[in-house]
Amino acid sequence: MYFRHSNEMWSEFPELVPGVLFAEGITADAAVADRIARYHATAAERLVQGSEGEMPEIQAWRRSFSKMGLKPTQYRCASEALLRRFRQEGSLPRLHPLVDLCNAVSIAFAIPVAVFDLAKITGDLEVRHASGSESYLTFSGETEHPEPGEVIFADTGGQAHARRWTNRQSGRSAVREDTKSVLIVAEALHDLASSDVPRLIGMIAAELASVWSVEARSALLSRSSPRFDLSPATNLQPEQKHS
Repeated sequence: MYFRHSNEMWSEFPELVPGVLFAEGITADAAVADRIARYHATAAERLVQGSEGEMPEIQAWRRSFSKMGLKPTQYRCASEALLRRFRQEGSLPRLHPLVDLCNAVSIAFAIPVAVFDLAKITGDLEVRHASGSESYLTFSGETEHPEPGEVIFADTGGQAHARRWTNRQSGRSAVREDTKSVLIVAEALHDLASSDVPRLIGMIAAELASVWSVEARSALLSRSSPRFDLSPATNLQPEQKHS
């Protein structure tokens, strides 16, 4: 199994900086409240300086959504949606320790972070334009079909695991109580993405080691090195390994 962005995505968004992690041994009984509080405090400090829409990370995603033909205030990237809810309510809902932690890191950095249950993904996973034949399962159990040309996370089996790129994940591969193996993907497009994404990935890797005692394999992807293989031998290449 591998994860990658299509060549077309790299051509259309050359400023993209993706970071990925693969981890096994996740459990749903971890205590992360104190760790989440620290990231929430960072997000709160940033929001004091201005709303989420003023953050360069969010502005870059809004420009990209406009480029894809989407109204950026109608369809928001995941980090903007979380920041907006956090600003309005002062907290985020608790779903699963890993998801809660990644959501907290996401709002601290204002960068979308997706967490996928690998057991629910068939074959490879690619960020690409939809053909229109793919199936997407909502959290309420309804099946949708992304529009042709829409950017999705698609697996080999024709399942869409996210719609409108970083707008909405699928209920099919959402992390549940029985989740053991995960793929975590962070993507940014702003000017400082090349330094912010490695820091974000490093923080999540450190949290995985501290909370779950697991060593995640991680990588920073690029147009020249776009593929992350979920096999130990491949991911130890110097140009992909991130520590």
